[in-house]
Amino acid sequence: ITFEGGEGAGKSTQTRLLAEALAERGIQVELTREPGGTAGAEAIRALLLDPPGDGWGVRAEALLFAAARADHLARRIVPALEAGKWVVCDRFLDSSRAYQGGAGGLADADLMELHRIGSGGILPDMTFLIEVSDDIASARLASRDEGRMDAIEGRDRTYHAKVGETFRRLAMEAPERFVRIDGSGSLSQTHGLVIAALDRFEELQR
Repeated sequence: ITFEGGEGAGKSTQTRLLAEALAERGIQVELTREPGGTAGAEAIRALLLDPPGDGWGVRAEALLFAAARADHLARRIVPALEAGKWVVCDRFLDSSRAYQGGAGGLADADLMELHRIGSGGILPDMTFLIEVSDDIASARLASRDEGRMDAIEGRDRTYHAKVGETFRRLAMEAPERFVRIDGSGSLSQTHGLVIAALDRFEELQR
């Protein structure tokens, strides 16, 4: 299960809340994030969010994300799945498709080919897209980490608008995988929507 969304949507919190709820149901859960989740991928995360010099071009950035994901899948996600655990991940491939693809200008087919080469083309069973208005996202970002933003959060509004547009398009193109969640309410309200959607999904799989 993956969580996606723009900056300030609250997906990281919802990822954690879902993992806790699943654990309370007696399900073994691996809670992780991208980029990151392994020592190598966390090292790449630091390079991406606090880049050296003038930063990365979009192609180099996409390659770094793909490399981090390949290590993350091989060393953490796949072993957890093979052990019978549920994996709940904060961001995954669709973030690359939205940020480096829709907003960065790279072709979706190229990003999918990178994913095929690096990670065998593995896709989530279910993806929650947490959506909020620009005003809510901005207010949350301003109150988080004293308003400090990393290299990706700090990009302009046009860039982030394209990210949001791409996420919505991806969700419409794959309704069997994506669930769009209104994240503008309280944490508990949004969590309730996630749990209800997960229960419906599980019922359909039976």
